[in-house]
Amino acid sequence: MSTPARTSATRPGPSGGPLDSFFQISHRGSTLAREIRGGFVTFFAMAYIVVLNPLIIGTVPDGSGSFLADGNLATIAACTALAAGVLSIIMGVFANYPLALATGLGLNAFVAYGVASLDGMTWADAMGLVVIEGIVILVLVLTGFREAVFRAVPAQLKVAISVGIGLFITFIGLINSGAVRTPAGAAVPVELGVSGVLTGWPTVVFLVGLLLIAVLMVRKVQGAILYGIIVATVLAIVIEAIFTIGPQTPDGANPTGWSLTSPALPANLVSVPDFSLLGHFNLLGSFSALGFTAVFLLVFTLMLADFFDTMGTMVAVGAAGDLLDEEGNPPRTRSILVVDSLGAMAGGAAGVSSQTSYIESASGVGEGARTGLSSVVVGVLFLLTTFLSPLVAIVPQEAATPALVIVGFLMMQQVIGISWDDLEIALPAFLTIVLMPFTYSITAGIGAGFVTWVLLKVVRGKAAQVHPLMWIVALLFLFYFGIDPIRDLLGV
Repeated sequence: MSTPARTSATRPGPSGGPLDSFFQISHRGSTLAREIRGGFVTFFAMAYIVVLNPLIIGTVPDGSGSFLADGNLATIAACTALAAGVLSIIMGVFANYPLALATGLGLNAFVAYGVASLDGMTWADAMGLVVIEGIVILVLVLTGFREAVFRAVPAQLKVAISVGIGLFITFIGLINSGAVRTPAGAAVPVELGVSGVLTGWPTVVFLVGLLLIAVLMVRKVQGAILYGIIVATVLAIVIEAIFTIGPQTPDGANPTGWSLTSPALPANLVSVPDFSLLGHFNLLGSFSALGFTAVFLLVFTLMLADFFDTMGTMVAVGAAGDLLDEEGNPPRTRSILVVDSLGAMAGGAAGVSSQTSYIESASGVGEGARTGLSSVVVGVLFLLTTFLSPLVAIVPQEAATPALVIVGFLMMQQVIGISWDDLEIALPAFLTIVLMPFTYSITAGIGAGFVTWVLLKVVRGKAAQVHPLMWIVALLFLFYFGIDPIRDLLGV
């Protein structure tokens, strides 16, 4: 059985001045250029959230029929970039880990459709509930409970989590690029391109970016992922200028258009950001609108998703950068978890939903980033984006998603660290890996793996080997998976 490598933070290296000393750049086997380049790659891989988050939370009316920021998507975009920038910088400086934060996808959809839209709720009430969830998680971190749970997870399950996330982000990359789609007739869950055929110029951009990155990596060119994104973006701009493809439309009239944004040069490169959404939350408003029981269940759902998504993400990023110790734990685990918990609170306080650690950070790690300096670079770029938001729209998803596919491949290589001939670990690991992409949920995969692992230990007469915290977590996941029947039973 192979185990994760000892953290590379212990490797000696030459001193390169105060910056090198503070971030331990040389000691982690990196360079200043790699950290900066990795930061750029991570930013481009996750910058889509500045466009996508407003489309998710800005287009759904709350229980009173009102829209967040009165429907001003530019305001939501500016606050989304601001929150991501500040939290990523804090992660880099405080935790010194190559992990960037931004509004969590999935979490924002849950807040929009499962919280804010409930009868009697307002967007301010919903964001207040997000702040409450962040406070609860922070308490769990400061008491050591969250870190203790993390350390109680068997090392090979941590490997499975990393591999599963690799497949998950590969699937995200293929879906967002349009190379894999949900067919109109829904005869099968997904299909290749449109009606089983790869077609359209945006798909060409994706394939060129993907193959270019692969070729550059094989040729051992430093900066392969970043160069691939840049070349694919330039190609997309040229194609759009010549053929005027336009974006895909909700009615499906232009299926071969750009999936999110059209890569055209904007008329204005600089805009003054509007941060009026900051502080748009009502901490206790949800209690009067929904009642204590309903609020408890909603907070529990948000908390559990945030709790284990971050655990899986920081393990996956650490494994990709050889930053984990023998037990599969990253350096300064508690600091990472504290910042992530603050992200949930800050996201709610900023009115843009919970900020969480992004698996796209693995793109920067794949480019060579090993320290928090890359996160600082990401944060600075997000802060600049508040003024340069028109430039973000230039990069189409088809140019950014090849990075996710390549990083998925890199993370998949860790699968050899699982003992596939030992069914007690192989079956839970398998369920962890496959359910993440198949359910489009990191939490679902982790939960299935944990519950199955405990169950198999019990039926094999090895219950004494199960850490007490694993019992607690497995029971919590059973509650999580059955939360809808429980709500029905309680009438909430």
